[in-house]
Amino acid sequence: MSRPSGVAVVIPTLNEAAAIVGVLREIPPAVASEIIVADSASGDGTATLAAAAGARVVVTPTRGYGRACAAGAAAASAACGVIVFMDGDGSDRADLMPLLVAPILAGTHDFVIGSRVRGVRETGAMSWHQVLAGRLFGAAIGVLTGVRYSDMGAFRAIRRDALDRLRLREMTYGWNIEMQMQAARAGLRIQEIPLPYRRRSGGTSKVAGSLRGSLRAGWWIGATFLRVALSPRPL
Repeated sequence: MSRPSGVAVVIPTLNEAAAIVGVLREIPPAVASEIIVADSASGDGTATLAAAAGARVVVTPTRGYGRACAAGAAAASAACGVIVFMDGDGSDRADLMPLLVAPILAGTHDFVIGSRVRGVRETGAMSWHQVLAGRLFGAAIGVLTGVRYSDMGAFRAIRRDALDRLRLREMTYGWNIEMQMQAARAGLRIQEIPLPYRRRSGGTSKVAGSLRGSLRAGWWIGATFLRVALSPRPL
């Protein structure tokens, strides 16, 4: 397989005005060919701040984590053969992005995911049920596919042509687990690397910030797992 070139960074956001500028400033200019903020119609000025900081903003009026990720990836220029996904709340270490993209640019891997569970975490950065969910779903994916993950974190890099092959359809919080399951089922060359993880630098988590958010995200992740497990493998 030919080596991809050009890296597009996709950041899905919803009301991340308190953190987004710091996130964008931390992204290494030498790595990112373009930065796309896929904003789900935030009401706090996130999109305006992101544009002023130099990002290209794509607005998705209909909310959905997966929908924003898909819109951002679709907006990347044809010259970008690698797509990096990360959160816009300051928890992911954007300065360590070279570690994610290096195996893909070298041609040795197709999909690299940063593991928060295996990395060093700030106190309070992840709840116990987030850690447990990552391990349980990772083990279940291992039983189904032979590829075992430790986490379902947002910080990840994937070859663009490989992402297109997966034909992801989940528009909710199940986007990450669908990508990981389909990548394993498609036989992609996968690497999981430990990365440090911080507490969010501002705002409130849409998942861990409330019991309702955690339950809603858990439901979508579980439903996505079952749907993908019972569906045909990607071609």
